[in-house]
Parts: sequence; structure tokens; C-alpha cells
Amino acid sequence: MNDVAFVRIAAVVEVPEGEIRGYDLPTGHVAVARLEHELFAFADECPGDGCSLSDGELDELADAVVCPCDGTAFDLRTGEPVTGPTGDRVTLYQVRVVEDWIEVGPEIGGSG
Repeated sequence: MNDVAFVRIAAVVEVPEGEIRGYDLPTGHVAVARLEHELFAFADECPGDGCSLSDGELDELADAVVCPCDGTAFDLRTGEPVTGPTGDRVTLYQVRVVEDWIEVGPEIGGSG
């Protein structure tokens, strides 16, 4: 049932509604956010300044994560910056829940 491309990282209860958590994976740092009962997984590094996005805030109106250092907000569905100085998108990852566990999979949309 488990797909080898997905890695189990945490129990669902470890990421409360409206919050972000960071995790270290063999492939790098990943952040998982829960917003409006939906999970989002993305690279835990702002492409503009390298700050940890898991230390940032969620903007519920824009469905975005806001970098704690430069204030850039990244759309959780596209990875594109919606406000702020950073012009590059943040990498998004597939995320799913299997038997109350959060699993993170491959990058969404490739590298470009």
C-alpha cells in the first residue's frame, strides 16, 4: 500500500490547524502547514534569503506562507510569490495522509 516515493514524516495531530512544522528528510528540509483542514508541503527555505519558512506565519486570506525574514508570501497551491521582494517560487511537494500519518512525496511540477 505504501509508495516508496512517499516518506512518512509525522502523525497528523503534530500539525495543528493554522500552524507550520519543519522536518528534516534525507533529501532536505520540508515544511508542512495545515490551513482550512488541508495539508501543504513545501521546501523549508525561502528562495530569496534562505530563512526557514516553518518559522514564518500563515496568511489564511491568501492561502500563503510568509517568510519571517523578508516578508515574502508564497502561495501554498502554486509556490509562486504573491507579495514581497523574492521573485522565485518555493518548491512544493505532494502530501497525503495514510492511516493518520502525514507522508511527503515527490516535488510537484518538476523543477521548473
